Amino acid sequence: GLDVPKATPEERVREQRRASLHDALEGACAFFEKQLRAASGRDGFAYLKSRGLTDETIARFRLGWAPDSREALKSALMSKECPESLLAEAGLLKKPENGGAAFDYFRGRVMFPITDRRGRVVAFGARTLGDGQPKYLNSPETPLFHKGGTLYGLAHAREAARERNTVVVVEGYMDVIALHQAGFPYAVAPLGTAVTEQQIEELWRLAPEPILCLDGDNAGQRAMARALDRAFPILKPGHSLRFAVLPAPEDPDSLIKAKGPAAMTAVLGAAQPLVEVAWRLAVEGRPLDTPERRAALEQELMEKAHAIADETVKWQYVRALKDKLWQAFRPQRPAAPAGRPGGGGAAAWGKRRPLPGQTALRGLDGRIAGLGSPTTLRPPYEMQERVMLGLLLANPGLFDHAHEDLGRCLFSNESLDNLRRGILKHLGATRGLDMEGLSAHLRTDGFSPMLDALLDASERRMRSVRSYDGIEDAKALWEDVFHHYTRKDLLADVSEAYARLAQDGSQAAWTRFEAVKRHEQAAGGRNED
Repeated sequence: GLDVPKATPEERVREQRRASLHDALEGACAFFEKQLRAASGRDGFAYLKSRGLTDETIARFRLGWAPDSREALKSALMSKECPESLLAEAGLLKKPENGGAAFDYFRGRVMFPITDRRGRVVAFGARTLGDGQPKYLNSPETPLFHKGGTLYGLAHAREAARERNTVVVVEGYMDVIALHQAGFPYAVAPLGTAVTEQQIEELWRLAPEPILCLDGDNAGQRAMARALDRAFPILKPGHSLRFAVLPAPEDPDSLIKAKGPAAMTAVLGAAQPLVEVAWRLAVEGRPLDTPERRAALEQELMEKAHAIADETVKWQYVRALKDKLWQAFRPQRPAAPAGRPGGGGAAAWGKRRPLPGQTALRGLDGRIAGLGSPTTLRPPYEMQERVMLGLLLANPGLFDHAHEDLGRCLFSNESLDNLRRGILKHLGATRGLDMEGLSAHLRTDGFSPMLDALLDASERRMRSVRSYDGIEDAKALWEDVFHHYTRKDLLADVSEAYARLAQDGSQAAWTRFEAVKRHEQAAGGRNED
């Protein structure tokens, strides 16, 4: 059989010590539970009942009371098997800085046992009922308890979270308990701090997208921002966070009391993905009216994306955030003339009429007499879109050079734009794909008709694309086509500025028109070089 590794003497001593610490903490928990029902715990019990907790809930979470005495717990637990040094190591006693006998760490407080994932008591949280400070107090760090790696309510929530594939993170002990009592048995809480990387990893053991449910006030927004900063570097495929915001000034407990569990369900149902929250926090209340301010926003968002360690998730975020930047700040095109892509602008642009004595070359149906239906011509920018996609299909190695350009495009043809997204997805997720491998992935996604059209040998343009054998030639062609393609937006800027100038004739409109016209002419000059 297999040899079972034997524990070293040091390991055996360490495990025995940990077992003794667990015993001491379990004894303390039983002591606090008993005190809650005694005369000394009357105020603590009344407080818990005033918060709407049932006897069953109080017993399930093993809530208790620490008497307002310096030695009540110490006197009850200290023995030969449980010496003062062990109680201090467990965080139950505190030794004075100037020496002397240790005294009870918790006094005159409602007690909330904190357990590990197996349900063993490892620490306590405590709340004072008077004006004493701090209002909430946790056990100190011990060999069993590390605040940044522990979640309150984890043992109670594990089974329900896995069954329902969801876990909710709230801010405090009472929020967790109120949610469990109201039918949300998958709630947990960090211990008085923003959620940590270790806690996020623990949450991912329960569900792939934990929901952080935060207050709608400024403190809640700050907690959300801190959680984002902690989460970004450790994001991985299929694992993220979602964020639900409570209506101010409610917390989960007060919301359920005021409006019932259905209101809480609605809040959780409206939880937003991490990428949406990152975008909202970045742009909310921020002036973005100049290129420099928009550049600062882009730099900030790209820094967040590039902090992600996982390459696949990183490039997905780069593309997603660039898409949002493009959608937010892309030029608004003026209405196109009738008959051009977009249609509907005939009144503004005027209609071409035959000169006196001439007859119209085309009828109302667009036909030229004797020649049948007119040939459908693709607009120039669609041809450029097709060439760019054809280049990447034939030269996947171009991806590192072109992915940012392609990521911020939004193609006018929906089918081409879907293929653009598919190419970005597969080349971003699987580096080193050749043309056959990329085509195989895309055909699996249902792009066969589009691939056949782009790579068909009968299309002269695609034949010319494939004649570029080297990656440097492909880069040069990409730069040329992409430059021409993006110039259409400059022309749209010129048209929009001209329309404004014609409408109000102000100095600001004239300055705007001159600026965009100079920009367009400079780009045109580059095209001719």
